[in-house]
Amino acid sequence: MYDYLMLLILFSLGISVTLISIQFIKQMLDNCGLVRQNYRGKMIPVGMGIVFIPPLLLNTIVLLFSNVAPERLIKILVVALGIISMSFVGIIDDAIGNRDVTGLKGHFSNLFKGELTTGAFKALVGGIVGLLISVTISKDIPSIILGTLVIALSTNFMNLLDLRPGRAIKVYLLAIILCLFFCSVFERELMMLIVPAVIAYFYYDIKAMAMMGDAGSNVLGISLGIFIVISFNMYVQIFVLILLILVHIVAEKYSITKIIRNNKVLNYIDEFGRNKGHDK
Repeated sequence: MYDYLMLLILFSLGISVTLISIQFIKQMLDNCGLVRQNYRGKMIPVGMGIVFIPPLLLNTIVLLFSNVAPERLIKILVVALGIISMSFVGIIDDAIGNRDVTGLKGHFSNLFKGELTTGAFKALVGGIVGLLISVTISKDIPSIILGTLVIALSTNFMNLLDLRPGRAIKVYLLAIILCLFFCSVFERELMMLIVPAVIAYFYYDIKAMAMMGDAGSNVLGISLGIFIVISFNMYVQIFVLILLILVHIVAEKYSITKIIRNNKVLNYIDEFGRNKGHDK
């Protein structure tokens, strides 16, 4: 009973704090001029993903207070650290990022020429954070390498998807639902640190009222990667890593949006819930 009560507390707190925070943060971004044209030319706030941070922090406090086992405390802090770190580098990219360079290949090509882009900085930090997290939860070298790659590529995977309203969040929530079926109650509590905030914000994203930007897509990606590494064995992680590598290879050569648009089922799922004529 206690376990499910904690899930309810975390879910309710996450939803409530996010809904309260949204209007304040949206107004703050407007006032600071952090707005950008979306795909349809409408100027909307970007970087709204920072709305995930207040509920994350409060839920982390609640979960830390309710647990005493050291291994659980470490995992709670790992989730919070990873999310805050990648949201931080994400808002940097949203605020001052160079949009002339795209894709991992483009960013690292510039890096090898001696020019650091915000995209390359984000990728490097993502890899280091993934390594930090993997070293914290495992001392086995193969597991550390595998976990680092899963976390880093999961983070960039959500960036690849966040090109239309609601797309990245739809994929994220579907993946989370699959994870929920196969993980322990404590691992579900870890997911409740951030998932309620994503659900509460979803309406604003899919209706193109704001863009969560890299400050948000980074949060989705790294949290999903951490959950996979914490919750599943190496075989599952290897399977996920192969899928992530394939997606990145395809994304370097083809437009994911065009692939989705040319498939009736995927296009229907992608468009479902959006306002007609609204695109990000």
